[in-house]
Amino acid sequence: MIGGLYGAMLQALSISIIRLIILQIGSPELLAICVFGLSLVAVLSGSTLLKGLAAACIGLMVATAGDDPQTGTLRWTFDTIYLYDGLPVVPLALGLFAIPEIADMVITRQTISGGANVGSRWSQLEGIKDVFRNKFLVLRCATIGSGLGAIPGIGASIIDWIAYGHAVRSIKDSGKTFGKGDVRGVIASESSNNAKEGGALLPTIAFGVPGSASMALILGAFLIHGLVPGPELLAKRLDITYTLVWSVAIANILGAGICFMFANQLAKIALVRIGILAPVVLAVTFIGAFQGQNSWGDISALLIFGFVGWVMKRLRWPRPPLILGFVLGGLVERYMFISVERYGWEWLWVFREGTFAPWVDIIILMTLYGILAPTIRNYLSRLRSGRSVRGRIAFQSQNLDPGMYFNFAVLVMFAVTIYVASGWEFGARLVPSVIGWSGVLFTSGVIIMGLFYVPAAKPAEMENAGAEAARNSIAGNAFKTTEEDVHFDIQADYGDLSTRAIFVRAGTYFAWLVGFDAVALIIGLLPAMLIFLITYIRFEGKENWKVVLAVSLPLWIGSYFLFHQILLVIWPLSVVGDLFPVLRTIEWLNLF
Repeated sequence: MIGGLYGAMLQALSISIIRLIILQIGSPELLAICVFGLSLVAVLSGSTLLKGLAAACIGLMVATAGDDPQTGTLRWTFDTIYLYDGLPVVPLALGLFAIPEIADMVITRQTISGGANVGSRWSQLEGIKDVFRNKFLVLRCATIGSGLGAIPGIGASIIDWIAYGHAVRSIKDSGKTFGKGDVRGVIASESSNNAKEGGALLPTIAFGVPGSASMALILGAFLIHGLVPGPELLAKRLDITYTLVWSVAIANILGAGICFMFANQLAKIALVRIGILAPVVLAVTFIGAFQGQNSWGDISALLIFGFVGWVMKRLRWPRPPLILGFVLGGLVERYMFISVERYGWEWLWVFREGTFAPWVDIIILMTLYGILAPTIRNYLSRLRSGRSVRGRIAFQSQNLDPGMYFNFAVLVMFAVTIYVASGWEFGARLVPSVIGWSGVLFTSGVIIMGLFYVPAAKPAEMENAGAEAARNSIAGNAFKTTEEDVHFDIQADYGDLSTRAIFVRAGTYFAWLVGFDAVALIIGLLPAMLIFLITYIRFEGKENWKVVLAVSLPLWIGSYFLFHQILLVIWPLSVVGDLFPVLRTIEWLNLF
């Protein structure tokens, strides 16, 4: 709540300022802002900066799939109509984050809480005290949320990660407590998340560019009622502008009160056995992913990126930079093409068309600082502590593990990107070529650093650690979490599980997902949901039939009325529907 109120206050104060600079912003400045947003991978990647930059390039490349808006060239569609309009963000985000997290819980067979008990309602007062104990953290992260929320396209998918990363970097000894129940991680993420709506309202009002999906709806309401964003709202209709601002503040107060009333009940979800929770969440995830383009392609994308997300998590490739690159990819391509077409490469210079325009260069310098600052601070810290800052070059054969082979696969993918894009028209190949060469640079850095660079700090110890990692890989522990590669994509603790057990459980998990998809293709998505719930809870969760039916039937009936009767979702075509077309003529049975 405090974060939301603070964000609304900042937005109200910014209105008078934005009125002064609204006319100074052009496509080069907007491109520079997007590039600055991409530089935040330095925060999201922790000690794996090069991997984070490469992951951001992967996200940018995926964002270029579809019909090129400049030339009409079809890129990365693989002769699939589904990809003509590009890949929707919903199945990609759910695949990268939801599927791997559930996979880890299924593999470890632990509840979300890990065995902890839910306190009483009044124990929430301790959480309020924690907020006031960390009031400066709240204000800092709320400022981050409000500021980044004003950058169109970033949205809630990435702001939480950035705030969390800031908290990790700014709090002493955070590496020992974050990810293990430290409430400051929650405070940082939630204060930024609540503040982002106030920031997202700013570009909607000032430029007519919605900063989030909810702001897009508000923009539509503006146009319906004849309100034009820009100078009119900022100068002539300030009553409406400030009404929107204070509406955001009031909504945060009401939302906090409702959450306080029901928090104790909602927290009990963390105690639900994974054999019950996993199929319920997965069923809802499949239906949610289908809302991307209402196509079977959404389900396929969910499965593909779900597997990719799990592999990235296990190999310590940070996932947040990928989604950040994907979200900003469309904006980067649009503004880069406009800037290059209009100004050539002069858009990078402080004098543009004879006019002093320093904002692009200032933002670029801020971008470089954001990327290089962590490395510089680490270097200076080593220098002040008297430790050696010089590593040495030596081939480390023990690092030729599954993670390194994945690095080579990513490098080949970027090389193929460059080769294929070279045959396209300039407008179509501009951004993919820049992404490809950048990806080659960063991935090559990851490979070279992994194979040939030995850090300066205690070389003998590092070699021994590398040898131990090699032995673990041979013994079947290549996918175990280590403390050496620290980033803000939290790893699951598999404990003493062997790699064989991990792969067997992961394989079984993904087999269930593929089975769900296959059954859905035959009998329809919603009927397959019921079968999936019953069979998974009974045979994988090993629950008795009383529990199976008590969970499956109410959930399915509720989903039927919500999605089919109320939201009027048009379900994908199935084999049963093709064989018996009469089923599609019956309104209440049109599920196939």
